[in-house]
Amino acid sequence: MHRTARTASVAVALAAMFGISACGGSGGAEVGADEKQTLTVWAMGTEGEKLVDVAAEYQKKNPNVTVKVTPVGWDVAHQKQVAAAAAGNLPDVMQMGSTFMGEFAELGVLEPVDTKAFAEKDFFPAAWEGNVVDGTVYGVPWYVDARVLYYRTDLAEKAGVGKAPATWAEMSALAGAFQEKADTKWGISLQPYNLDAWQNWLPFFYSAGGELIKDGKPALDSEAAVKSLAEYASYFEKGLAKKSVQPGYDVIKDFGNGSVPMFLSGPWQTVNIAENQPQLKGKWAAAPLPAGTSSTSFAGGSSLVISKDSEHKPAAREFIKHLTDAKGQADWYKRTTDLPANKAAWDDGELASDPHLKTFRTQMESAKAIPALAKWAQIGSKIDSAIESVTQGKASPAEAAEKMQSETAGLVE
Repeated sequence: MHRTARTASVAVALAAMFGISACGGSGGAEVGADEKQTLTVWAMGTEGEKLVDVAAEYQKKNPNVTVKVTPVGWDVAHQKQVAAAAAGNLPDVMQMGSTFMGEFAELGVLEPVDTKAFAEKDFFPAAWEGNVVDGTVYGVPWYVDARVLYYRTDLAEKAGVGKAPATWAEMSALAGAFQEKADTKWGISLQPYNLDAWQNWLPFFYSAGGELIKDGKPALDSEAAVKSLAEYASYFEKGLAKKSVQPGYDVIKDFGNGSVPMFLSGPWQTVNIAENQPQLKGKWAAAPLPAGTSSTSFAGGSSLVISKDSEHKPAAREFIKHLTDAKGQADWYKRTTDLPANKAAWDDGELASDPHLKTFRTQMESAKAIPALAKWAQIGSKIDSAIESVTQGKASPAEAAEKMQSETAGLVE
């Protein structure tokens, strides 16, 4: 159910092919929220499947509104959304991945959020900021994720370490201790290359005080970039992390057998561990990211947007309110284990008491947004290449940072 942007952007080409203008279109007369109508909604993966049930319950309380949910696979979501935008056939409401926002905002096909109906203060700051493009908010945060550190507490104790590492130095030392004293094959799993390797490196960059964009330009040759690339590469240089992994590598199996005792990932892994490695109960923990100058993750997840051409905007806003208020978010967590973007939903029940979940709330409070950039897919690819060059020993951190900067300069407008 959890995901990343997996396809390169073809929006510009399709926009040219179908003649999408920068300002988008405008729908006809809007239908009132209480009038009889059909609201079309696209949602991805498991979210799409679960949303069908929520929509059915919503219709019982709002009998004039038929909510037609179409589940869309994450593997085809981007292509389907771009094609629909180009053809003018977007649904009324659409789930928007965090790295897609800038692209669709630039196409001019999204309706700005009514900030009187949805309050910024209700949501985690980074989740809200990820929906802002040129000062305009285009999406309402639906669910969130942040990368944290997972580690085997039983093996850490065997290695003589009784607490989670709080700094980069402590994490590196623990990775070495796992190998030397707990006889693990590796000290940590970090992605050395391939698509979206940036997701493992970005927490290092943010924790070093880095900013992806500064004064409207990339800031990928900064001291923080060099420092974080050097720290990241050190795990491969010291033999603490694998230099080679297969696409689609699932770290949970190796976490379970003890060959990989530590890794960085998001909240969905808590469920994966419980379901697929039940023997680890009480033998692992999720901890805040070890700090460089700070402990700072990036905010992932999805938001909900309304098509600019929708004739059902009032009903769309009411449905999104239902999904993103505290009650709706708590219900959604029970159905999906997606972490709420609305902070008030964390005040009761399992979300308030589970220690693993508390770690994610703590990390989200300090998380930073991924800037909503129209060409993020290309930028991410350039960062992936730079990461590969340092993990494979083909370039120094300074050389890789300089190349990242030069190759992304023309991709930020």
